[in-house]
Amino acid sequence: MTSHRGAIHRFTLCLISLALLPSAYADTYASRPVRWIVPYPAGGGSDFLARAVGQGLSARLGQPVVVDNKPGANTAIGAAETARAAPDGYTVLSADNGTMVFNPALYKTLSYSPTKDLAPVTLIGRLPMILVVGPATRATTAQAFIAEAKAKPAGLNYASAGAGSPHHLAMELLKVEAGLTLTHAPYRGAAPALADVAAGQVPAMMVDYAAGAGFIKGGKVRPLAVANATRLPQLPDVPTFAELGYRNVEAAALNGMVVPAATPPDVVATLNRQVVAAIRDPEINRRLVDFGVEPVGNTPEQFGELLRAETARWTRLIRELGIHLD
Repeated sequence: MTSHRGAIHRFTLCLISLALLPSAYADTYASRPVRWIVPYPAGGGSDFLARAVGQGLSARLGQPVVVDNKPGANTAIGAAETARAAPDGYTVLSADNGTMVFNPALYKTLSYSPTKDLAPVTLIGRLPMILVVGPATRATTAQAFIAEAKAKPAGLNYASAGAGSPHHLAMELLKVEAGLTLTHAPYRGAAPALADVAAGQVPAMMVDYAAGAGFIKGGKVRPLAVANATRLPQLPDVPTFAELGYRNVEAAALNGMVVPAATPPDVVATLNRQVVAAIRDPEINRRLVDFGVEPVGNTPEQFGELLRAETARWTRLIRELGIHLD
């Protein structure tokens, strides 16, 4: 009988140990460096965010956070590599609208699935879009720009940071909501697009403040309206599209962190807690705001819900307009 009771006792202890494994795993995380994949070249906005937040994350985890730039295929190369990585919390990805929302609608075939292969950790921040114009138009208000576009039979051209970018799709959203005729001129990044708008080669574009601040402050382009629910602190005199009667014209470049889908929930929770703490650190928060980012830092569930809502909204627009990249 004693032997039988001893066996039951050992079996019970074994079950308890198994039940505690996820928590124990989370307690030991992180015990080695974290690789943060950025699917863009070094020096851009996503790279800045990863390095700024990664510095704070490293201090909290007590381990190096190594940024690894893997640009290409509209972020699909970095996303696919993350999806194939071990789901242990030691590989994370900077994921934007393109990665998680636009790509499945823009490409017939994709090397990863945002919903099946990747799991949300947190939304780091938002970069609202701003309508800016250059010397090719005399418009000093968004209403005047819209009137000018409507008055020309062929409409107006507009630049973007690239086909399928938030900048591109934000202007397509305005085109639909305002009933405009606009022709897209895609560029390889926001900087060359802004340069041509400032030079009068193209009348207008949508741009985030992080990319456009230098041109706006220098008076090379004029901001006319922001595609945000509220005015931007950096541009307090520039109205929102909602104030002008276009309530559906809201668009931003989203930047968040995701991990391989099978990453243990406790590890995701630990990552979320430490990344959010880094975002809320006064020094890091100030750097993000100065860069033009609206810092967020929400829960995995909130980030996931946002991605589902954004996917429904933008997929409908992309398919209605017949936009595709392959």
